[in-house]
Formats: sequence, C-alpha cells, structure tokens
Amino acid sequence: MNGVRNTTRYLLVLLAASVLLPGTGCNWRKKPAPAPVVDTRPEPKVKRAAYTVNGKRYKPLTIAEALQYHETGEASIYEGADTIGAMGEKLPYGGMYVAHRTLPLPSMVRVTSISTGKSCVVRVNDRGPFHRKRIIDLSPATARALGFHRRGVHQVTVETVSVGDGPNKRIRQED
Repeated sequence: MNGVRNTTRYLLVLLAASVLLPGTGCNWRKKPAPAPVVDTRPEPKVKRAAYTVNGKRYKPLTIAEALQYHETGEASIYEGADTIGAMGEKLPYGGMYVAHRTLPLPSMVRVTSISTGKSCVVRVNDRGPFHRKRIIDLSPATARALGFHRRGVHQVTVETVSVGDGPNKRIRQED
C-alpha cells in the first residue's frame, strides 16, 4: 500500500510542477530569434557614378560595401589653394575633408594615424588620390589634426562611419 501512496504522491508532484513551472517563467523551450530589423527608408542620395582618370576606370562601392570598408595604407596631403570637389562643393584650404577613389560621395570616415594614434572623423567629398600606393588624400587641416602635417605621406587606417547625408544616411553597425 505504501508503494501505491508513494507513486500517487510522485505523480501529484509531477502534475503540480508541470502546471506551475510554465507560469513561473521557467520554460525550457528555446524562444524564437527576433526578426531582423529591415530598414525601409529610401536609399540615401550619393554619388556613385563610375569615372575614368588617366585611362583607368574607377567604379565606386555600393552603400553596403562602403559600410564595411576598412583599410590600412598610405595617406597623402592635398596641396594647393581653394578648389571645387567632386560634389561641386568648395573645398577651402583650411577645411577638414578627404578624397577617396571608390567610397560613395558623401561619406564620413574615421582616419587614424598609425604612428601618433590620433584619429578624426571627416567627410569624403572628393575623388583621389590617383597614385597607385595611396588609399586616401587628406586636406592639410586633417593632416594637422592627425599630427603629421609636416610629412607628405603617412600610414593610416581608414574605416567608414556613415554613407550619405540627411535622414536617410546609413550608419555602420558595429559587430
């Protein structure tokens, strides 16, 4: 008779646990992963037209590719007086801006000096450099902010922060 009572008690405990545990938030089933967030905004307006310089054709990156851009290499410094950039904007001699061959215009990039460790976020609003070893051209003010304005070429790391302007701009998502 004791065996039947013990079995009955055991079954009652199991029944109570199965009823009470789901209500207490103890659930062993995996919850479904949240649905990915889909950006329904229109694409930002950027300049991505292919172009040719000195017989070489350059095709700018897509917005998705540009948001993943990260490169280390040589930077050179713009020389000269006020000019007009590829976006039709006046590039004043004292302004902070950079030129890149393939990033969409406009984009914002973080440029970090390898030797000084200094970095700044600047707008890409022109095309260049067209020297095969260089990855970016810096205005003199940008080079000064990074601590190497007295040298013409310097090692830097460049990574995209955002692409486009206004409410539709895309911001790089950190992993």
